[in-house]
Amino acid sequence: MLRLLPIVAASTLGAAIALAGYTFLYARGWAYLTNDPRACANCHVMEQQYSGWLKGSHRAVAVCNDCHTPPGLVAKYLVKGENGFRHSFAFTTGRFPDEIHIVQRDLDVTERACRKCHEEIVTAIEGPHGESGRLSCVRCHRSVGHME
Repeated sequence: MLRLLPIVAASTLGAAIALAGYTFLYARGWAYLTNDPRACANCHVMEQQYSGWLKGSHRAVAVCNDCHTPPGLVAKYLVKGENGFRHSFAFTTGRFPDEIHIVQRDLDVTERACRKCHEEIVTAIEGPHGESGRLSCVRCHRSVGHME
């Protein structure tokens, strides 16, 4: 009986790896490792956002990853991995809303991106009180990256 345990564990691990590989290929997972905005539109729920980005002013200066992932290779792919898992799970189980909403963690990433690229104007608007009177770029400019 104890001899079968390693065989069962190896078989289970092999099946999990095969399933993950198949899912990665079927869902065009390699596309998500790139900076190509079309990868974000692989899913029909993102078509409106992609179309809005194509019409918007940020198209000339930024792609999805510039605003929706943090700087740095490790941080970027950690966020992409977490989002990819969450999105895949939601779509696979059918538990996604018709109208998508950004989660707080991703909203914070986007807010930091706005402030990084527009630091001079944000500083001028907030004045010397910065942190205590901190405004939200995304609250007032919610559709800038995705023209509606």
